[in-house]
Amino acid sequence: MNQSLVKLTGRREYDLCGHPVVDLFADEASREQAARTFVHPTGETVHELELQLRAADGGAMAVSLNGTPRHGASGKLLGMVVTGRPVGELRRAYHALRQAHDDLKRTQQQLLHSEKMASLGRLVAGVAHELNNPISFVLGNVHALQRYASRLARYLETVHRGAPAEELKSLRAELRIDRIIGDLQPLIEGTVEGAERTRDIVDGLKRFSAVDRDEQQRFDLVAVVQRAVHWVGKAISGGFRANLSLPRTLMVVGSPGQMQQVVMNLVQNAHHATSGQVSPRVDVIARLEDASVVLEFHDNGPGIDPDNLPRIFDPFFTTKPVGKGTGLGLAISYGIVERHGGQLTAANHAEGGAVFTLRLPVV
Repeated sequence: MNQSLVKLTGRREYDLCGHPVVDLFADEASREQAARTFVHPTGETVHELELQLRAADGGAMAVSLNGTPRHGASGKLLGMVVTGRPVGELRRAYHALRQAHDDLKRTQQQLLHSEKMASLGRLVAGVAHELNNPISFVLGNVHALQRYASRLARYLETVHRGAPAEELKSLRAELRIDRIIGDLQPLIEGTVEGAERTRDIVDGLKRFSAVDRDEQQRFDLVAVVQRAVHWVGKAISGGFRANLSLPRTLMVVGSPGQMQQVVMNLVQNAHHATSGQVSPRVDVIARLEDASVVLEFHDNGPGIDPDNLPRIFDPFFTTKPVGKGTGLGLAISYGIVERHGGQLTAANHAEGGAVFTLRLPVV
């Protein structure tokens, strides 16, 4: 016995020693159950047995008891070692644990939102670069068309008021009408081409917006990889290359938006890991292997310190300088892949560099 039992029962230690264990309990049902379980044990372990203990104030106190059989050197059952604690204390501990679990879930959601915002920042950088060219092209063409429209309007107004042929010829040369007529079709075609390119980019953004949707669907992982690599490539510089070795299609089930976020994180991670290389690159290789779709990201960086490998997917773990990374990208990617019934692992490649391997179930 210990001081906790002495305190709960209000009895002195010498008063408790040598007395039947059933005397500790307040009601007949608890005493009978204690006799069956502890006085005449069967050798089985007891878990969470709730009985009414006689408390120091003479009332009853609910306690939760656990019992472990005690055997002698010969293997003979000698008795039971019984431990317990008040149910009220257990309930308070359970409430605290549940509160901690709820707080952890809220924190996880906040971290997920934080990483999504980081992914959005990378996307915005790529979109700005991607949209700049066609929009600038369209804008330049529209300005030219605006100038040409002003000259054509002036020339047509002169024609309509019946100006002499010599005046029209002189004005036509001055306004370069023949050049305008020759430029109109290419300008219009270029403007249409730029507008269509802008439309295609917006369509791509609509597909990317699925990153905030959790609905499960059948989708082509190859298309997701190509789209993610394209957007990351627009947001980074320094000669980094992503070499793709992909089959035509690889169908899986899950959230294409979430999987695109994983691919973006892994390519971005490879970009950071290879920043000191002369020709930084990542080889993205996809294949079918048994009952899994396998996607590998092999970079030509320095690899991962063996001491860091066990922690590489831990939240907030990063080897980047302070302010250069949240340490959440790989942790969140790991969680997304796990929720898709897959695995995400990291290792050092035999030929140098690091390799991240993503496995998803085949549809």
